[in-house]
Amino acid sequence: MALDAEKVDHFDSLFLSIAQHHPNGASQLLDTFVSFLARKTDFFTGGSEGQWEQLVMQTFRNHEKTCIDRKKQELQERKKQEEKKKAQAAKKAAAASVNLSDEAKIVELTDDQAEQLQKEIDAKKGPADGAGSSSGEPMETSPSVSQKVPDDDEDESERGKMKPNAGNGADMEKYKWTQTLQDIELRVPLNINFRAKQKDLVVNFTKRHLTAGIKGQEPIIDDDFPHEIKLEESTWVIEDGKSLLFNFEKINKMNWWSKIVVSDPEISTKKINPEPSKLSDLDGETRGLVEKMMYDQRQKEMGLPTSDEQKKQDVLQKFMQQHPEMDFSKCKFN
Repeated sequence: MALDAEKVDHFDSLFLSIAQHHPNGASQLLDTFVSFLARKTDFFTGGSEGQWEQLVMQTFRNHEKTCIDRKKQELQERKKQEEKKKAQAAKKAAAASVNLSDEAKIVELTDDQAEQLQKEIDAKKGPADGAGSSSGEPMETSPSVSQKVPDDDEDESERGKMKPNAGNGADMEKYKWTQTLQDIELRVPLNINFRAKQKDLVVNFTKRHLTAGIKGQEPIIDDDFPHEIKLEESTWVIEDGKSLLFNFEKINKMNWWSKIVVSDPEISTKKINPEPSKLSDLDGETRGLVEKMMYDQRQKEMGLPTSDEQKKQDVLQKFMQQHPEMDFSKCKFN
């Protein structure tokens, strides 16, 4: 009799550690397990002829159905999330269009205002259209539009970092990744003219390393993660025979990743814009920590004390009020 899924879960870490020693994938792992049954049990000889084959086929069909149903559910959920993001993007675009139309309203000028405006336009236009200034000195040209102008408001540590994509990850040349505080989704196109099967691929990952590609070719990814992942909750599938889809669960669920592998350029985690609705999906303790982080970030941007600093100040203020006889004028507080 098959065990319930919940009862089987605690074997996952054991199976995963065994799988790490099978670089050729599921077929090699299955061969090892069947060899164990043949050598150490009466699986093939303990029943009537053909009974083991019926048992194997029925077991595989049961798990095949469960896997297909789960995959369909995941695709439906992903489709809903993408439709939700598209709707939000369309709503933002519509709002921006309204703001633009408001700013572009025509204002009627008086004759005096029109004459003054024309003089200002001619004054600015004259030197640009002529061969030079009236004094014969060379013209001072303005910088090219394509020149990068440094942002004085940007932190020095953020300069040169990529802006996150709509999923708070990055669109790289060979793959695309998105993230939430809980997990990371990585999609790797295979760029092949046939439908890939597991035997065509090399896919291995540990807590700190990922290798993925096509057998006989240079790996598309062969690099370390910047942070650890939770192996037993991380999965991968072949999507439509043309790409690999990974889902990695983070161990540290309070940390935004700035890159998917260490050799990638960093994204600016300060520009990540998590959906507010996602806070409701977190447990009470995690949600409280996230809200505290967001509050402290806003306070720092405004030059105000964080929640911890405010608590210290409140305690100190209360102590000073309770002891008016003490002189604090020469004290220095950090």
